[in-house]
Amino acid sequence: MALFSLGYFEIFLAIICFFYLRNLRSFKRLAWKLPILGTFPYLIMNIHRIHDKCAEVLEKTRGTYHLKGPSFANMDILGTVDPANVHYIMSSNFVNFPKGPEFKKIFEVLGDGIFNSDLDLWKCQRKLARALLNHQSFHKFLVSTSWNKVEKGLIPILDYVAKQGLMVDLQDVFQRLTFDTTCKFVTGYDPGCLSIDFPGVPFSKAMDEVEEAIFMRHILPEIVLKLERWLGIGQEKKLSKSWKILDEVICKYISVKQEELKKGTKSTNDEEGFDLLTSYINLGDNEITTGLKRDDKFLRDTIINFMIAGRDTTSSALTWFIWLVSTHPTVLNKIREELKSVIQVNEEAENFRLFKVDELKNLVYIHAALCESMRLYPPVPFQHKFPLQPDTLPSGHRVHPKIKVIFSLYAMGRMKFIWGKDSWEFKPERWISERGTIKHEPSYKFLAFNAGPRTCLGKEVAFTQMKAVAAAMIHNYNVEMVEGHPVVPNLSVILYMKHGLKVRVSKRWA
Repeated sequence: MALFSLGYFEIFLAIICFFYLRNLRSFKRLAWKLPILGTFPYLIMNIHRIHDKCAEVLEKTRGTYHLKGPSFANMDILGTVDPANVHYIMSSNFVNFPKGPEFKKIFEVLGDGIFNSDLDLWKCQRKLARALLNHQSFHKFLVSTSWNKVEKGLIPILDYVAKQGLMVDLQDVFQRLTFDTTCKFVTGYDPGCLSIDFPGVPFSKAMDEVEEAIFMRHILPEIVLKLERWLGIGQEKKLSKSWKILDEVICKYISVKQEELKKGTKSTNDEEGFDLLTSYINLGDNEITTGLKRDDKFLRDTIINFMIAGRDTTSSALTWFIWLVSTHPTVLNKIREELKSVIQVNEEAENFRLFKVDELKNLVYIHAALCESMRLYPPVPFQHKFPLQPDTLPSGHRVHPKIKVIFSLYAMGRMKFIWGKDSWEFKPERWISERGTIKHEPSYKFLAFNAGPRTCLGKEVAFTQMKAVAAAMIHNYNVEMVEGHPVVPNLSVILYMKHGLKVRVSKRWA
């Protein structure tokens, strides 16, 4: 995202910072921290490539760097990708590093949902979510929904653009696919966004704008954000409008579902009745639900947390994965050979085919390639913590309640001291053991699915969806990048491609 996409105040502030730096006698003599402004001017000038800049700085500082913002803005940040620090914060001293009030302030649109909550409220929500996501009936619902969306949503679009010779933005296609499936998983309703006419999706657009605004809340001082809200400008203005759209749509889903269940028009005896909203509404009083206020706000917060988790992370991972595989022919051919290995002897290997979940779950190379893609391009590129009490990290750095500790997952995947000299290369083989099985990498080294007590509950859901889509596309189609199309990360709490993924698709089989 260029500076032009920031609010007027941010542009003005960036210009001031530029002239401040320009008037220094020598740019080469620039220290990391400037009087009064701290490291903020350097941050603003590199905002367009913040992920790669973090990787460069953290590599030079052996994984940990103290960023000091303007003295008047309370922007004390410790950036770290040191696995020892990550393990200490996420696992061994987890209780001293909750999400905390500052996190909740930044992500306030998520309400009291599972990603924002701490302590007993978080424990209750996590137990409940785990029980529902691991339920056999939900798994069947997940498998059938994923299969139907690939067969009846994705394939018709790919066939159409291939036949017409059209350019298509696969990032948009994947966002529509995961938006439809996540809506179905969570609410029981399929909005039908994945169709040939590519209808407008206000809810999806609103989610994108909310996430971009949340990203800027990590970067800009609180005083700037307050001024934006007061003047009604910039990202805070977009956030306010988009928030209302999300609430309106979610409230509609809740009221319609409640009315259906009340009238008995919605069955809970077949797979259509096992969406999460139905399950949450039908919850009885038991040991797990004790302490949860199960009102409409609880349902609203739960839905939006699941929607962001399901729609955004999976579509981001698919976008980067397909780009990486299509630009690495050797990897592409190995995945195709592996897919052939599950086709029965009496079947024609060179023919259109969709793969069942059970056929894909034990495939090693495609799993390794997905992990490798998320190592380099994690769907959530960073996260942060605030310590409750002063503490000393294993790296020797002191932290306190007013310092924000940020993990750059994007940078972590590129650290040579963690992954070796080839850390910037796309090599699925690094995930395969000598025995030919998936090599386990500790979560504090590969943080794509979080670590410690907050490890992602939807990991298997994500892999199920990604493998179904990836196998269908790789076996049945060729994907070719549009010449000259730039591929760079955006600026958001979800790592998308700034300009989308523009490609042309052709069928492999007649």
